[in-house]
Amino acid sequence: MLLGVSAAYLGPLYGLATSVLWTLTGVCFTAAGRRIGPAAVNSVRILLACVWLALTHRVLSGTWVPDLAARQAWLLAASGWIGLTLGDLALFTAYVRIGPRLAMLLMTTAPLLVALLGRGFLGERLGKWGWCGMALTLGGVAWVVLERPAQAQDAHHRAHRLSGIVLGLVAAACQAVGSLLSKAGIGHGWLPPEAQLAPQTAALVRMFFAAVGVLPLVAWLVLRARRTPLPAARTGGTRRWGYFFTLCGSLVGPYLGVWASLEAFHRTSLGVAQTLCSLPPVLFLPLAVWVYGERVTRRAVCGAVAAVAGTALLFVQAG
Repeated sequence: MLLGVSAAYLGPLYGLATSVLWTLTGVCFTAAGRRIGPAAVNSVRILLACVWLALTHRVLSGTWVPDLAARQAWLLAASGWIGLTLGDLALFTAYVRIGPRLAMLLMTTAPLLVALLGRGFLGERLGKWGWCGMALTLGGVAWVVLERPAQAQDAHHRAHRLSGIVLGLVAAACQAVGSLLSKAGIGHGWLPPEAQLAPQTAALVRMFFAAVGVLPLVAWLVLRARRTPLPAARTGGTRRWGYFFTLCGSLVGPYLGVWASLEAFHRTSLGVAQTLCSLPPVLFLPLAVWVYGERVTRRAVCGAVAAVAGTALLFVQAG
C-alpha cells in the first residue's frame, strides 16, 4: 500500500512502477543474453526470483507455503508457464536479435489483447477516456520506436530481424494470456474479495510453477555445458558479467516487476494496467542515449509526449 495515495490511483501507479522496473530489466537482460544466451538468462532469473519471492512471503505472512484453492493453483501455474517460461524466453531472444527498443515496441500489442480478454472473461469495461488513453499511449509508444534503421540491412540481417519480430509478437501474446490467468488466479471474477489472494502470494505461486517449467531447460543447459563448454563471451565481457547482469535483472524484473504488475492487475482493469505496464519503450529513450549512444530524434520526443498524455487520460479513467 502506498501511503497518502487514493485507492483509485494505486493500480495505475503500480503499473507505472512496473514500466520503470521492466525498463531496467530490459537493459540487464540484454547485456546478460549477449554473454550467456537467452535460455540461460531465462532459467537463472526465474530460479533467483523464486528465492526472493519466497523469502518475502515468509517475512510478510509468516509461512513458506501459501494457502490457496486448487483452481487458483492451476490458473497461476498456467500463467507462469505461458507468461514467464515461454513468453519471456521468446522476449529475451528477441532482445538479442532485434534489440530492446524494437522488442519493447512489439510488447505494446499486449494491452489491446488484454483489454479484449478482460472484457470477454472478467466482464471488465473501459470508459471512453480509458480507450482514448490506451490508443494515445500505444500510438505514442509505437511512434517512438517504429523508425527505419539508419543503415540498410542485408538479407541475413533482415531474416534475423524478421525472426526477432515474430518472437516479440509471440511474447506479447503470451504476456496477454498470462496477465488474464494471473488476475483470474488471484480470484477476480469468481471469488469474493475476502477470499482472493494477495498479489505477492500470487506472484510467488506463479513464479514457482514457472521455475518448474524451466527445470528441463536447466538440465539441458548443464548437459550442454559439460559436453561443449560455452565460449567466455558472445559480444565482449565475460560469462561472469553475464550472470551478474542476470542477478540484477532478476531483482528488478521477475521479483519487483512481476509483484508490482500483479498489484496493478489486482487494483484496476486489465486494459489500464497492461497499458501502463507497456511504457518501457518511452522510458528507454534516455537510456538509449546514455547507455547505447543512440541519437534520439524529434519523432521520438513527440511519441513520448503522446504516451505521457495517454497515461494522464488513463489516470482520469481510474479516478
